[in-house]
Amino acid sequence: MGARPLRRTLTAYGLAVVLPAALAILLLGLDPGTPTGPVPVPSVEPGRAERVPATPLLLLSIIVVVAVAHLGGAVFRRLGQPRVIGEMAAGIALGPSLLGAVWPAAHATLFPSAVMPYLNLLAQFGLAFFMFLVGMELRGDLLHGRGRIAVLCGQASVAIPFALGVALALLVYVPLATVTVGFPVFALFIGAALSVTAFPVLARILLERGLFHTPTGALTVTCAAIADVTAWLLLAVAVTMAKGSSPAEALRTFGLTVVFAAVMAGVVRPLLARLLRRGLSQEATLPIVIVGLLVSGLLTELIGIHLIFGAFLFGALFPRDGDVRLRRVRERTQDFTTSFLLPPFFAFVGLNTQIGLLSRDAAMWSWCLLILAVAVVGKVGGVLVVAGPMGVPGREALRLGVLMNCRGVTELVILSIGLSLGIITQTLFTMLVIVALISTAATAPLLGLLDRWDARRDREAGEGRPTEPAEPAESVGAGEVGVARPA
Repeated sequence: MGARPLRRTLTAYGLAVVLPAALAILLLGLDPGTPTGPVPVPSVEPGRAERVPATPLLLLSIIVVVAVAHLGGAVFRRLGQPRVIGEMAAGIALGPSLLGAVWPAAHATLFPSAVMPYLNLLAQFGLAFFMFLVGMELRGDLLHGRGRIAVLCGQASVAIPFALGVALALLVYVPLATVTVGFPVFALFIGAALSVTAFPVLARILLERGLFHTPTGALTVTCAAIADVTAWLLLAVAVTMAKGSSPAEALRTFGLTVVFAAVMAGVVRPLLARLLRRGLSQEATLPIVIVGLLVSGLLTELIGIHLIFGAFLFGALFPRDGDVRLRRVRERTQDFTTSFLLPPFFAFVGLNTQIGLLSRDAAMWSWCLLILAVAVVGKVGGVLVVAGPMGVPGREALRLGVLMNCRGVTELVILSIGLSLGIITQTLFTMLVIVALISTAATAPLLGLLDRWDARRDREAGEGRPTEPAEPAESVGAGEVGVARPA
């Protein structure tokens, strides 16, 4: 790399990553005042005196949850949206926001308090397997010489929305937080929640639109991987601070987490690679995967952070050698997770989402719109600020920003952790769920709009009408994108 490109890279990194991070750290030290929000109590918190539900009732609840989730996914898929949007919406529809408001008797029958611990247990298993699959999707072979741009765009798409999220936390802490949560933990969590990108949902959208193996697709997947790892690290810090009873306890948890990651990378990964080279059968490989991710989740729980971090790290470090056995194991794990384990998680999120809480006060909708605006501007703007100066063509940079704004299931995972730890109230949880749904659902329509815009510009250029100068050949052109349609 020459002196001039190096200077440009360092300048862009300083302005788009270091400066926002420094501002966020300064904001964390401010005192926004005393919060007045209610103590966060999940609406489905099981009562200790509840009797264990009969097996038929539990099975009925699970049947309804799985069936409605797949029905919602199929309907939204026909509307041109990823299936996960319909599954997320189905979970909310089963909660108090729709079923509980329209048919309270059916809602109370299907989801009594005694059922919730079992539904939550399935949801936790779903999260563990889902985060393992997310970790396995992280690939370093998609850079193809664009590592510098990917690192800058990925980290800027976290640093800028994180700084904006911390600044937003200054505004919403008093009206929406509770006195049981300190401002640094609250602000760290809001920043991390607004910084995340739904890596698996993003990959599915790229595959469905035929963009996965294009320059934009490769750059987007790599940026999302870098952004997600950074956002998960921020969340781990917030969770550690929330669970630590003292600074020394938080430091101990952080140190044990570093040791755990080092052991996983230096001992477990080589051991797994050696076992796989010995030609284990598919029947032997699948139990290794299941036991390994559950043990990793158990260890992170014992350390003091959430089990999903262990499952995610196990997936990220799992050897990848193109082996047919691994591909089949991954496919079987993914099918079972998406078909059976994730729907209870969507239902559990939906049962804790109460849109009616926002209807009681018009100001709550104003806060919700503000959070949505900050989330979108932070993600899209964070990419555009870096991509343009680094030489990414305008249309590709805009498309990259739209894709990075997709939050999906990953956002819901973070929000469920925040609610379970009491970091956010149920009102703020509902607002952030709405933000996740809207930002994810808007991805496909905005990409379609950009496709039509590119096609019109190219058509006008072909007819000899005045238009803007064409972009370099290595960018994703309209011919490459315009013909792509959801499968």
